[in-house]
Amino acid sequence: MQKTVLRAAAGLLVLAALGSAPAFAQGGGAGGGGGGPPRGFNLPPLLMETNAFPDGGIIPPKFVGPMGVQPGFTFSGAPDTTQTYAIIFHDMDVSIGNNTGDVLHWMAWNIPASAKGIPEGKLPDGSVNGNNMRNQPGYMGPGAPPGVRYHHYVFELYALNAKLDLPATTTRDQLLAAMQGKIVAKAAYVGRFHQEPPKQ
Repeated sequence: MQKTVLRAAAGLLVLAALGSAPAFAQGGGAGGGGGGPPRGFNLPPLLMETNAFPDGGIIPPKFVGPMGVQPGFTFSGAPDTTQTYAIIFHDMDVSIGNNTGDVLHWMAWNIPASAKGIPEGKLPDGSVNGNNMRNQPGYMGPGAPPGVRYHHYVFELYALNAKLDLPATTTRDQLLAAMQGKIVAKAAYVGRFHQEPPKQ
């Protein structure tokens, strides 16, 4: 009898502990229901996809170098409040000037949500091409120096609930600052690239 009572009490303690544990996969917090305090992430499943190369795969020569072609992407899963998209394309394996900055290969904003993506080699009407690391507007393909390791090039996609009033000369820091409070979803797509070191 005493063992039965002890088992029942232990079971109640376990249930109580489970009931008070954070439910990270359930509502509350950003985008969640429930009405209580934040309980983790429940964000829109924004997705960017391309047939140019697989996510995490090797970037083909067509899209490489200063004369490389900008890959096309499709966007899906954005919330209904999305008005525009912004893209930042950078080499995350580099540190510039002993700071956190890396090599900016491309950025664009005010891509209309109605376009549902970007075609290869150009942007939809109304989009703005910002300046890359060379202070030139438009896409600059990967061009890491020869070496044994691959560099990881990240396309960051931001879904925004507003259009940005920014000049084409806007810097990356200025673009990031202008997007604060307007981001309703985010996604990323990664490509890898390296050049073989010269043979000894």
